[in-house]
Amino acid sequence: MKDLRTWLDANAERHLGELFDLLRIPSVSTDPNHAGDVRRAGEWVRDKLAAAGVHAELHDTPGHPIVYGEWLGAEGAPTVLVYGHYDVQPPDPLDEWVTGPFEPTVREGRIYARGATDDKGQMYAHLVAAEAHMAVNGRLPVNVKYVIEGEEEVGSKNLENYIRANKERLKADVVVISDTSMFAPGVPAIVYGLRGLSYFEMTVEGPTHDLHSGLYGGTVANPINVLCDIISALKDDDGHITVPGFYDDVRDLTQEERDAWKLLPHSDEVWRASCGAETLTGEAGFSTLERRWGRPTLDCNGIWGGFTGEGAKTVLPAKATAKFSCRLVPDQTPEKIEDLMEAAVSKLAPDSVRVTFRRMHGGRPVVVDTTHPAVGAARAALTDAFGAEAVFIRGGGSIPVVADFSTILEIPSVLMGFGLPDDRLHSPNEKYDLACFHGGLLGATFFLSHYGKA
Repeated sequence: MKDLRTWLDANAERHLGELFDLLRIPSVSTDPNHAGDVRRAGEWVRDKLAAAGVHAELHDTPGHPIVYGEWLGAEGAPTVLVYGHYDVQPPDPLDEWVTGPFEPTVREGRIYARGATDDKGQMYAHLVAAEAHMAVNGRLPVNVKYVIEGEEEVGSKNLENYIRANKERLKADVVVISDTSMFAPGVPAIVYGLRGLSYFEMTVEGPTHDLHSGLYGGTVANPINVLCDIISALKDDDGHITVPGFYDDVRDLTQEERDAWKLLPHSDEVWRASCGAETLTGEAGFSTLERRWGRPTLDCNGIWGGFTGEGAKTVLPAKATAKFSCRLVPDQTPEKIEDLMEAAVSKLAPDSVRVTFRRMHGGRPVVVDTTHPAVGAARAALTDAFGAEAVFIRGGGSIPVVADFSTILEIPSVLMGFGLPDDRLHSPNEKYDLACFHGGLLGATFFLSHYGKA
């Protein structure tokens, strides 16, 4: 693998420039005004694969396109399916960015741009891995297929149907995904579990139109007040979710897991400082890592209603809305949690208002078998790339397609992330450390080599 490392080092500046070209494309999948940009990013990924010697196609869907690629010249070797996404979150609020979200900049050894780590920077590593092997060896050590989508940030609306429709073509031994984080700087990690997701929106409506708060206040229910009452009733003072039945299917953490997590180089104070919080809080009886990785959550993600402009306006609003998400753990399902949440909200809502509960998108939690040969190959690759032994951790986020790969294609996923927990995913000033960028190129490239020998 020395020759591969030498080639990657020699092409490091070119690869950084290529990533910058991709980061400059504002592929915001949630915004219809950026549909053309999303497609342009998909075409960029397709062309990069083709230039590396991989057959690549752009497949249209009812939404944003999917890039499919394949190189199947390693007879008798296993087949890897690489998954990633080229769409990004909206950059708002723009005034909090030090430099433009789509003007990639390097400051103090970090790449700053929307999508730098989620997921363009990490996904790009697997495109380079194919290029590196083709350039150095003229072939890949394993068969590789690629599914790179443009709708991950909007719930992968069309991916499940795409996988079902192309089940035979997508046959593989394992999926490899880089859309997670290392445990800490210099501590690479294999993520063997992900939490699921249940996302919904709740609107509370009172009077048919906004009212003067002096004339009507105290006689008509205020939707904002009612909404806040419902929100506060969903949790108790110990951080325990009060929705009846919410914890019924929660799989308890094993003592082995809890003991292993205690040995990780974690500091509550460092974690608190990294997110800028005054103190850490959460469900009583569990450590910070246990809350992040092994326990379900309920959080309000956004809330609005009434007057929010400059100055004062004494208004009693006609309606108020909030968005919520629940992170789920094995063996919870988004469908059941949504049923339970809707029932709880309905029971909490007073007769003085009308409440609308809208189900949005979700994903199932997953746990991966750490004894799979591909997991061992990924651990060896990360250890070689970063010079430190990779650890096993769970992730607090959700990648819904991992469950689809498991249930539809019946193959496991290997989650080998190159980012860091403080990369500000979905926030202003998203970043990707240069050390992680270059280490990720090595890790993705070495993974193919190790799995080819497994």
